[in-house]
Amino acid sequence: MYSLMNNLSSLELLLGSQTANGIIKPLGQHELLLFLVQLALLLLVSRGLGELMRQINLPPVVGELLAGVLLGPSLFGWIWPGLYAQIFPHSQTQADLLSVVSWLGVLFLLIVTGLETDLQLILRKGKTAFFISLGGIIIPFITGMALGWLLPDSFLANPHNRLVFTLFIATAMSISAVPVIAKVLMDLQLIRRDIGQITLAAGMTDDTIGWILLSVVSGLASSGKFDINTVIAAVSGAVLFLGIAFTLGRIVVDRVLRWIDNTIGGATASLSIILVLCLFAAALTHSLGIEAALGAFTFGILAGESRRFSREAGHTLEMITAGFLAPIFFAAAGLKVNLLELLIPSTLLMGLLVLAVACVGKFLGAYLGSRIGGLTHWEGLAMGAGMNARGAMEIIVATIGLSLGVLNQQMYSIIVMVAIVTSMMAPPLLRWTLSKVTIGEEEAHRLKQEELSIRSFVKNIRRVLIPTSGGANVQLAAQLVSYLAHQNPVEVTALYALSDKKPQHLAASKNAIKDTGAVNALAAIADTMQLPVGSTMQTKVVSGRNKADLILKEAKKGYDLVVLGASEGKHSSSSLFNLLVDRVVQEAPCATLVVKSHLPVPKGEVCHIPLRSLRHILVPTVGSEYSKNAVEVASTIATQTQALVTLVHAINLPQIEYLLYEQQKLDSVREIAQQIVENQVEIGKSLGANVQFQILEGVSPEQEILKFARQEQVDLIILGSNIRMITGRAFFGHRVDTILSLAECPVAILSSL
Repeated sequence: MYSLMNNLSSLELLLGSQTANGIIKPLGQHELLLFLVQLALLLLVSRGLGELMRQINLPPVVGELLAGVLLGPSLFGWIWPGLYAQIFPHSQTQADLLSVVSWLGVLFLLIVTGLETDLQLILRKGKTAFFISLGGIIIPFITGMALGWLLPDSFLANPHNRLVFTLFIATAMSISAVPVIAKVLMDLQLIRRDIGQITLAAGMTDDTIGWILLSVVSGLASSGKFDINTVIAAVSGAVLFLGIAFTLGRIVVDRVLRWIDNTIGGATASLSIILVLCLFAAALTHSLGIEAALGAFTFGILAGESRRFSREAGHTLEMITAGFLAPIFFAAAGLKVNLLELLIPSTLLMGLLVLAVACVGKFLGAYLGSRIGGLTHWEGLAMGAGMNARGAMEIIVATIGLSLGVLNQQMYSIIVMVAIVTSMMAPPLLRWTLSKVTIGEEEAHRLKQEELSIRSFVKNIRRVLIPTSGGANVQLAAQLVSYLAHQNPVEVTALYALSDKKPQHLAASKNAIKDTGAVNALAAIADTMQLPVGSTMQTKVVSGRNKADLILKEAKKGYDLVVLGASEGKHSSSSLFNLLVDRVVQEAPCATLVVKSHLPVPKGEVCHIPLRSLRHILVPTVGSEYSKNAVEVASTIATQTQALVTLVHAINLPQIEYLLYEQQKLDSVREIAQQIVENQVEIGKSLGANVQFQILEGVSPEQEILKFARQEQVDLIILGSNIRMITGRAFFGHRVDTILSLAECPVAILSSL
């Protein structure tokens, strides 16, 4: 235990505690013990009360704030003052330790908020959101300024610097809490409604302006004086930082995330680099004299916008923040609140006045902005109810004000009280006002389309891996990927795997590739791909002992789809395609698309195949999720090629001697078949394709499908299936095997997880 304490001595650097001769003292055992007990107690009570609030339809942040209040001098310190003094002693060392964790909670919370911020949403609802945000900033700021000037000197930490205090109070009155607003809207299932989107957009704009204001006021507080040069420097610093961040910074973040993804891969690496970038950005803004929170928030937005941003990493970060750091921060903030002080008549009266000014200013500003922006009366009231929630952001503002010496303990307690009360007011007020808001036809259509997009297979494809050796099959597969890229922008990686006894990584650039086969194979894919604007392609060559291992290793780096040619390498009687493709299909961590072109296999050098004309695409369907995904792929390709999509459902007829006995049962089967194809026709039409359906009947469904394909001169058959492994062989079922072997046109098998 003693050696463990010595290893923790590096923490003393954070505390700045040194002996007279300059030797840094290790953290004492008692200090560490108290610190661990404090963390455990704060986390237990805050999470417990947070879950209790969730059960009664209030934001968990309310319970987390109340936890600190209950554990502070308001209750725990009042009932058991001796025990309270032992667990939460009046010690600078203990306060600094808890402060470090609290500040990490602040920064992590803002990083997560930035990751969830949708700039496109703000732009899409820009005009209305701008007016709401403008009203929600200007009027509360004016009323906050008036309040700051009128408050008695006893509520000021430094009565001689009232202007800075007044600006700080005005900023605190202006800010909203996007996390609280978003959580309430999610709980009410209104976040994708028009009113929900506008509320979020206005809240995001409000918070962004609020952070700039806070940075300016914090800079003034740090300098200790007010002059125009200080204001210009603070505003210029914030604007310059944001300008560089959203231009050059966006490129840097995207390239760094791309490099990490290509070099290391995985959610862990993505999470680490996101934290590194955001913490460095926070340090940069802090060193520039603007608030560290702005840097973390801004780079959180940039990371969330990157195509290479790992949703798994974002979810992990959100879990760490919501489950540990944020509750500690909120509870630690509540520890500083003494409700007993609020029971003093003058303080209570002033607290109610601040609460009233905060609510009236935000309600009035958001309502007027809503009406100017074209919203109805009830929509305006709903905007006021939503924007009035202060929650996390208000606590951050109060914490910064207390640390800078702008707020005294009395005023800090009042502002935290305002944050708690306004967060509790938001859910019931939103429920009441939004129950009066009706949904329009256009909004209903948009919500339906968004619901389809969420469940869509094609619209969630962002990264595609195409292992290639240059054959006709993989070239046709690349053509199909080009059509899929028109649905949403994709990043395509063409991979050439070299078999080498001494594994080494070769450069992706064509100039660095010495192997002629690699050059030709990658060139064939590059020439075949006709990607739309917004989609990108890169080539990559890797070498190792086993090609399948190399492909699978790359596939684990966050790809959504692996596209393969059916005959990449030598075919084996013990495999469906060949040993390499079969293994990749079975072990790939994502969906796979295998294409068998039924075109002549070129000999010798890579032979470039011409662009294949697609006029008619056939999709056999049984109504499963796998079939639905195949319908989406076919419909997306058909939209770009103007091809006709035919969905077929084949009914397996019984033997002749049982036909009469089974007739009633067959009628039911035909009705089900009709429902299956009609439902999936709607999916195809929603993607803009020309879709028809046909119900086939026969004793051999696969033969009926092949017969239909020959008669209708089908150019491509797309099959959706799942994987079943039998003795190492990829197996999709006898029906799929038969169609794959006997079809006279290209066949693509889509296997989704």
